[in-house]
Amino acid sequence: MIDVDSGGGDRLALAVLTQYRMATTEQMHRLIAPDVRMEQTRRRLAKLRDEGLIDRITLPRSGRLRVWFPTSYGVQVASEWPELRGRRPSKTVSDPTAARLRMGHALTVTETALVFVDEARRRGELCRPLDWIPEVYHSLGSGEAVIPDALLYYRRGRDGEDGPLLRAFVEVDRATMGPERLAAKITNYHRLHNYVPTTPGQRRPAFGQEPAREAWRRYYPIFPRLLFVLDGTGPAGVTTRIRALHAATEDPALTLFLRTVPVLASALADLRTHGPSQPVWHPVREPHRTVVWHWSPDD
Repeated sequence: MIDVDSGGGDRLALAVLTQYRMATTEQMHRLIAPDVRMEQTRRRLAKLRDEGLIDRITLPRSGRLRVWFPTSYGVQVASEWPELRGRRPSKTVSDPTAARLRMGHALTVTETALVFVDEARRRGELCRPLDWIPEVYHSLGSGEAVIPDALLYYRRGRDGEDGPLLRAFVEVDRATMGPERLAAKITNYHRLHNYVPTTPGQRRPAFGQEPAREAWRRYYPIFPRLLFVLDGTGPAGVTTRIRALHAATEDPALTLFLRTVPVLASALADLRTHGPSQPVWHPVREPHRTVVWHWSPDD
């Protein structure tokens, strides 16, 4: 019998690691148990590894940094839990070689999650570790899809009571692609915003019949805001990438989309230093401004 504390920390640790794909020991500690000693988190991870639910790779050139990921068995176990049911776990997450190749980006995505989780704890708001969902698949039909690095849920207000629930698609850029390719992602989200599924041979709605709706409306009452988090480059590189995002917004086809969907960019370094609730975000249509991330285009 597997010795998993199904009502507490073991279950949360496996659920978080399955959802996030990868995390260092320190990141796991900050996500699941920041108020206890680090040694307790190390023991918990070691136990889950002994039970075959998670594994690790060790980076000797980085002070023997340990990076954890779920095994195939761990993913199978956790995917049956209600809190993860219906998610699409990464196919490569349980392979050590693939984990090593994906590690840089995956750990930066996890670090981005932490700036929001930590901020909610400091402010008494609500953003639990599982409110950050990496790689949510959104079909565009014909085999195409938009897959944000993460979907974020964050409820403002003390203890998340009566405050607005904010949703955001988050794209984490480590300067591994050119600025123009990064900026092209805005067009992909515009396509998702307008995408209406069709069935071959489907007739046009008859008079008085409700027309087909955009696919995203099945999951979100309003289209989530779009956040670009920039890392892997200095201030000059961040400025270049924000300029590229701004240039993409000059396409007239995006005008209506950008009027209704906030699209913001910030450096990960600024989020760590000041917190994501501070005015460290640049609206891509007005990159010289800085606003808070819950800013609206109507503000």
